[in-house]
Amino acid sequence: MKSKISLSILVAGLLVCITPADIYAAGGASGPKTYNAVGKIGAVVMNPYGTAPLTAIINDGGYHIKDAKVTVKGKGSKGIDIQYNVSDTKLMQYAGIPIFGLYPDFINTVEVSYTRFEPGGKNAKSQKINETYSIYAPPITTYGSGTAQKNFLPKAEVIVPASPKVKNNLYLMNHLSSILPNASQVVWNHPAGGALEWDYESYVWMIDTNGDIRWQLDVSKFRDPYDIRKKGNMMGFDQTSDGNLLWGMGQTYKKYDLMGRKVFDRMLPRSYIDFSHHAEETSKGTYLLRVADSDMKRKDGKNVRTVRDVIVELDKEGNVIDEWNLSEILDPYRDNNILAMDQGAVCLNVDASKAGQTVSKEELESDNMPFGDVAGVGPGRNWAHVNSVNYDPYDDSIIISSRHQSAVIKIGRDKKIKWILSSPEGWSDEYKKYILTPIDEKGKKIVCEAQGSHCPGYLSEKGGFDYSWTQHTAYVIPEKSKGHLRHISTFDNGDSRGMEQPAMVSMKYSRAVEYEVDEKNMTVKQVWEFGKERGLEWYSPITSVTEYIPKTDTMMVYSATAGMGDLVAFRNGTAELAPYLHEFKYGTKTPELEIKMVGGNIIGYRALVIDYKKPFN
Repeated sequence: MKSKISLSILVAGLLVCITPADIYAAGGASGPKTYNAVGKIGAVVMNPYGTAPLTAIINDGGYHIKDAKVTVKGKGSKGIDIQYNVSDTKLMQYAGIPIFGLYPDFINTVEVSYTRFEPGGKNAKSQKINETYSIYAPPITTYGSGTAQKNFLPKAEVIVPASPKVKNNLYLMNHLSSILPNASQVVWNHPAGGALEWDYESYVWMIDTNGDIRWQLDVSKFRDPYDIRKKGNMMGFDQTSDGNLLWGMGQTYKKYDLMGRKVFDRMLPRSYIDFSHHAEETSKGTYLLRVADSDMKRKDGKNVRTVRDVIVELDKEGNVIDEWNLSEILDPYRDNNILAMDQGAVCLNVDASKAGQTVSKEELESDNMPFGDVAGVGPGRNWAHVNSVNYDPYDDSIIISSRHQSAVIKIGRDKKIKWILSSPEGWSDEYKKYILTPIDEKGKKIVCEAQGSHCPGYLSEKGGFDYSWTQHTAYVIPEKSKGHLRHISTFDNGDSRGMEQPAMVSMKYSRAVEYEVDEKNMTVKQVWEFGKERGLEWYSPITSVTEYIPKTDTMMVYSATAGMGDLVAFRNGTAELAPYLHEFKYGTKTPELEIKMVGGNIIGYRALVIDYKKPFN
């Protein structure tokens, strides 16, 4: 029999008069406590762990229950159901049935089925139960600026409706804002340098392929501008093998499940500071974090905090296993790409007054160049700006994306470079032997002009090979790689393309790119790209992601700061952020989905496809 239960949850102040009789009835001298069940088991608890407002748990009410299944019904005739099974161990974990995927400010229809066992031990009778709950979830809340703007979150507008292949996907959206009064209130000052001033308000939520919000992380429970341990950008979200979420934030890294339950919340090991950009679980079950050195002795005798140039590997308990200190592996004084970058948008350090300007070699090499989060050379400055680190189990190596070197680099466990995917300018003889040679689809060497930076695909409408410039997210694609032929995806932001700034802003563009690296013959071939044809509209000067999704055999792309390409127009209010989220059938430019994020006033960082069934199985 299917019963229907209406649940109203009122978040308001209640005046309650309690008499001695009430105290006894509540579990005092008169006997044990009893519960007012909403349905056939227990009460409904909203936001049970205080960090995920669009979740709930239907308490088991003291019954033993098994074989649970949940369906959060889609809103309206075209709404998307969220459906998952809950394992018996998870039912014990949560002391009831976890409800995930509620629409905000809406009375959600939630169907649950389960087997309930009556008290009686081994001989307990069981009953298969089907119920429908009406559960109201609260509105989205964010930290605001005190202006008339109601909501900082952008609206997701569907441009190309989702195909059946990707229709049931959920996307975690990670955005940031530097304009709020609780941002950027601390800087490191001793020893010199560091990047703690990179401390923004974060926004983390999930949308379905209709663009509807189905989950939110309450960042106010993590961020405290008055506590150095709770400052920093919430970045680098990764869904681990158990379905939980791993990310970092300034001086900490964390793991929580989708219901908002804390698995761990740890300080970085004391040798390291300033997590940002990227965290991931490796296939070995370890964690890779992009951090910095908390106290490095330079060759000139100065002690500095370094900036975004160290990778640390930790075990499950948080013990340090290994590190890659890039200033000892790469050349921290290679300045070619830094000299060509648009100083108006050096990653999240956006300053529209410097749009189109570049830094001079004299400024870069001046003794007056400060230490810290500045685009400069040498340890203690932002010479590398590593924005992703990805583990390749094929040979126990890591692949990094170094924005300020416009280079994707593979480094072994022995800390030796395996290859460098980068334009060859400025690399000394020590590194030239690692530079990959570009080839065409027939294996013929591609000749690039202007010392190697101007390849046939440079500013060509017809496409063709080009390097990635100030790129983000360099990931190996194991499913498409065979032995020494490694497929690599990246988001080619396109700033400093060809080691220069174009004559006109309108000439700028970004690309989602896939390369095939032949590690045996030290060659690289471009096998797929998208974005050039969309021009300045799709151009993201900073952030963004390109990632292969095995489950759907698609390439997910988030051009996270589209609309910011013309920084002067953006500053003057004649242009606004309008990021694009895409999924493409692998190897094609056919969109399985296209969503445009409009409105809001926050900078897009990354998007992540979420498997919401995994954590409950």
